Amino acid sequence: MAMIVVAIVLAYFIGCISPSIMLAKAKGIDIKKEGSGNAGTTNALRVMGKKAGVITLIVDILKGVIAVLLGGLIAGSMGGMCAAVAVFCGHVWPAFYKFKGGKGVATAFGALLGIDVIMALICLLIVVIAVVISKRMSVGSILGAACFPLVAYFTHPAFIIPGSALALCIIIKHKANIVRLIHGEEPIMSIFDKSKKK
Repeated sequence: MAMIVVAIVLAYFIGCISPSIMLAKAKGIDIKKEGSGNAGTTNALRVMGKKAGVITLIVDILKGVIAVLLGGLIAGSMGGMCAAVAVFCGHVWPAFYKFKGGKGVATAFGALLGIDVIMALICLLIVVIAVVISKRMSVGSILGAACFPLVAYFTHPAFIIPGSALALCIIIKHKANIVRLIHGEEPIMSIFDKSKKK
């Protein structure tokens, strides 16, 4: 039990590392006051461009992978699953940034990679298809989270309960996006916006 607690604490603080906030601060920008106000990949891409978006995505994914692998080394499979939840919580509610972080999609994906690669890749495929069709990251994130329980049931049932809790949290964090989607006001991703490429 003590080692599981160590894994949880370590994973949480790994999750608290926010590349988008750090990159924005280096440019004299408060990412939480620009664009959507979210400290995640999509807003980093929107506010600071492709390079910052890619760096944010990679670091946020690695946070999840590293936290789960360390959790597994410290306290076995249970430690890895607890670390997955903890690193997600650290990203969404970071102590370093007044408990205001991102929506957790990339970090959750990284955590899934650490737990079960097949489960993670199936969820990623769902997200990618939804994003390509809708041209909106929010649609991919919401659909991927909504499909997670079914994916976990067939690939890694031991993680279905904690994973579904994370998926529900992701959907709730997207409530503003859902409202905009219902009203047809959700903007398309900048990489699909032809007007910004002229």
